[in-house]
Amino acid sequence: MMSPSSYRIAVIPGDGTGPEVIREALKALKAAGNRENLRFDLQHYDLGGERYLKTGEILPETVLAELRQVDAILLGAIGHPDVKPGILEKGLLLELRFRLEWKLP
Repeated sequence: MMSPSSYRIAVIPGDGTGPEVIREALKALKAAGNRENLRFDLQHYDLGGERYLKTGEILPETVLAELRQVDAILLGAIGHPDVKPGILEKGLLLELRFRLEWKLP
């Protein structure tokens, strides 16, 4: 039997239905890991509308530095009814894409 491969995954549930969708995605990830002999080291982050409303922070530099070290990011829905449209989308989604240099296929 081969030893399992291990992957570091950042989990950002986000807002609205994001946490619910991420819970189900994690179940699927666990099932795939069991089937394919993979291990996942999950690091959860509270980025999104609630954090922004409580702290005024969207994506702290310390968190961005940690995200540079993971193999993947599992990201839920972003957007909060009490946060003006565009703030979270620019400050989190676009910031992640450009600062981590994600390329679209």
